[in-house]
Amino acid sequence: MPAISFFEEDIQFKLKNKAQVRQWISNTVIAEGYRLKELTYIFCSDAYLLQINRQYLDHDTYTDIITFDNSEEEGRIIGDIFISIERIRENSAKFNVSETDELHRVIIHGVLHLLGYKDKTAVSKEKMTQKEDEYLSKRSFIS
Repeated sequence: MPAISFFEEDIQFKLKNKAQVRQWISNTVIAEGYRLKELTYIFCSDAYLLQINRQYLDHDTYTDIITFDNSEEEGRIIGDIFISIERIRENSAKFNVSETDELHRVIIHGVLHLLGYKDKTAVSKEKMTQKEDEYLSKRSFIS
């Protein structure tokens, strides 16, 4: 199985069902016709992610996720995905969904970016949301 790692920076957080989440991510990548080589998730605070946003993207805004594509070969996925757990908690309340569902949506959102999906226009955002919904429905684990 490809290397999918989960880390925490400046917060205490433990992802539930890691093995099932890894399998779900792998299945998503395979379904899209790609190969997963290495993927690292870093769960962090708003402040930590804001600093990354400022430093690397020159954006001075809070966000729930930042995805770095480190792939060097077409069709092979290597990336780092930073996720603010504070944003996940806030957005789950805002959108009236469970924290687990919101976290899984953001986890797969990052993968979809690595697979080439964009979300800057209304049309691309709608396609991204459809893909998120499609792959969220394929989870065989939910807790």
